[in-house]
Amino acid sequence: MRVFLITTENEGHAGDIELPSGTTVQALFAARMPDAVVDNFLLRVNRLLSAPQQVLRDGDRISITPMRIEGARARHADSAV
Repeated sequence: MRVFLITTENEGHAGDIELPSGTTVQALFAARMPDAVVDNFLLRVNRLLSAPQQVLRDGDRISITPMRIEGARARHADSAV
């Protein structure tokens, strides 16, 4: 099956990829980002938040984005704005 994948990790990717039928979001994540922790990313399928166990279908659009951008500073109530 063919899906469209968007990710910003590992130099990023945006394009169609081929996957075996029955592939889950978790399996795709593990194959593309083996050193990353899934809990640190938002997983979306067709623009909707997805559970890692969701089975992908032909034509799905998957985006994997970090919940926190590397180097970003958190805003605190006591910090200067």
